[in-house]
Amino acid sequence: MTYSWKIQLFAGLSDRFGSPVIYIETETPSMTVAALKQELAGKFPEQADLVRISFVACNQTYASDEFVIQASDELAVLPPVSGGEPEKNEMAPDCESADGRYVITKHPITSDEVLAKVIVPEHGAAIAFVGTTREWTMGQRTVRLEYEAYAPMAVRTMEQIGMELSERWPGTQTAISHRIGVVDIAETSVVIAVSSPHRDACYEASRYAIERLKQIVPIWKKEIWEDGSEWKGHQLGSPWNPIEPISN
Repeated sequence: MTYSWKIQLFAGLSDRFGSPVIYIETETPSMTVAALKQELAGKFPEQADLVRISFVACNQTYASDEFVIQASDELAVLPPVSGGEPEKNEMAPDCESADGRYVITKHPITSDEVLAKVIVPEHGAAIAFVGTTREWTMGQRTVRLEYEAYAPMAVRTMEQIGMELSERWPGTQTAISHRIGVVDIAETSVVIAVSSPHRDACYEASRYAIERLKQIVPIWKKEIWEDGSEWKGHQLGSPWNPIEPISN
């Protein structure tokens, strides 16, 4: 008996493999994440190096190499940083958490809209981090950015960030909205709103939230220049490990 495995691919990986989804067959219904990577590297040797440095998500949660996965699981391979051609896949629809505080959307977002979700009477401080598309980076002119997300997992990991903030800075409230699709120069791509009883916690929590978002939320951007393009992932240096927390 053989078992069919469906594996989702994102950003540069889908470009490299030529499809947003690949299928493999094995004689066993389960294996470790490390074994899956070996299976993929064997079937697609030209992409073996990229597969080795990517992470696997199982049921919308990052899985370590020792974690045992099943053929019936929802699986995805997530690249850290990779190059690619213009994406041909349709972007995922808007996706948000049950309480509406964590959002992935193709529509424009504003800081006031996101801040309104965290301003409460018992808090005396609120801050919004707003990320926008920069035109020039190291002498190279960006024409636009294109964002892609593993939307349901992105929302789950943004919720995780909110929980981490409330544990580190008790009473803190968080809301995050992130754009996908095309984001033109000077347009807003992400807003992180944080409120707390006191301003010191607000500043610290806001900084932690944006660094954590870069580390664990499965969102990728493609920088489109006048003479080419490139997918950008976490940009936090090497090695990339979204499982490890950020130290204080």
